[in-house]
Amino acid sequence: MASVLSYESLVHAVAGAVGSVTAMTVFFPLDTARLRLQGVVNVLLTTPLWVVNTRLKLQGAKFRNEDIVPTNYKGIIDAFHQIIRDEGILALWNGTFPSLLLVFNPAIQFMFYEGLKRQLLKKRVKLSSLDVFIIGAISKAIATTVTYPMQTVQSILRFGRHRLNPENRTLGSLRNVLYLLHQRVKRFGIMGLYKGLEAKLLQTVLTAALMFLVYEKLTAATFTVMGLKSAHKH
Repeated sequence: MASVLSYESLVHAVAGAVGSVTAMTVFFPLDTARLRLQGVVNVLLTTPLWVVNTRLKLQGAKFRNEDIVPTNYKGIIDAFHQIIRDEGILALWNGTFPSLLLVFNPAIQFMFYEGLKRQLLKKRVKLSSLDVFIIGAISKAIATTVTYPMQTVQSILRFGRHRLNPENRTLGSLRNVLYLLHQRVKRFGIMGLYKGLEAKLLQTVLTAALMFLVYEKLTAATFTVMGLKSAHKH
């Protein structure tokens, strides 16, 4: 027992801890890049499923002021078959570019959340549950509003049955995205980019606000438990 608590053991333990922290700090950017790459890989793998899902959900729906080619899919397999046959296999990845851009939605959300949180903490010692709920809702509302035009374009590209110029039916490149944004504004005005935003805000804002509230409560509880254990040890 004495050997375990010896000075040498303490030195090794501290050295190991410092080494681990140093390695984690040095390689943390690589870990962040790995996570981003996984977001990207997930988008590439799931986009075909989302394209088919969107087509099936909107099949038979009538859209005002939209020039849409009707579809007649019998099911998932038939939808895949018809899309590949009529539009080419790359059509399954329509909307990829805006989907990749939408990966930044959480980053915008957390940036505003932390900024608002810091501002409030300058005026008070501790945030109330209501404070956390409100700034969580505001940050998500901002992130959703900023990125919603990309979601609009993403949906258009996934549906993919608009009578567009063939040269614009690509994977959803920057040129294609800009083209669709321009056409949307030209046809419906700037508010055309935000059709359905109210429903999207109701769907996401409350969820995000509750998520931040639970996150803060769990974090506070964890630190409290750790503090109690530490006090008990001493």
